[in-house]
Amino acid sequence: MSLNHKNKLVEIAKIVCRELRLNSTEAEKLFWETVRNKRFENKKFYRQFPFYYDITGKESFFVADFYCYEERLIIELDGKVHQYTLLEDNNRTEILNVLGLKVLRFNNDEVLNKLNQVLLKIKSEFSKQTHHPSPSLSKRRSE
Repeated sequence: MSLNHKNKLVEIAKIVCRELRLNSTEAEKLFWETVRNKRFENKKFYRQFPFYYDITGKESFFVADFYCYEERLIIELDGKVHQYTLLEDNNRTEILNVLGLKVLRFNNDEVLNKLNQVLLKIKSEFSKQTHHPSPSLSKRRSE
């Protein structure tokens, strides 16, 4: 792909992300207020974050509702439209998993009515994805 085409794709993604931020659902607004500025478990989340991918020579992008880089964790909040896009959502999740990203999906009602349960589920994924440092090689051996 040419550099010019990639620059155009990045500009398109920026516009799409801005539009999505301006048109957030109530669930997205509530979730964002809960996690922004490291308010949740001291983790940095990004809102409407683009992921670029190239499958069979065709570069494109997905926009994740929320992304925690430190945990490589995407949070998707699904409205009613997603009941009609299950196949596309599953394909998207598979591509993101291949990129080494974990995707958690919640419907808007869960976020609006059971936010604490949603946060507990996300927190449980943090512990699964935590990278433990390898044992120190400079440890003294007992002789």
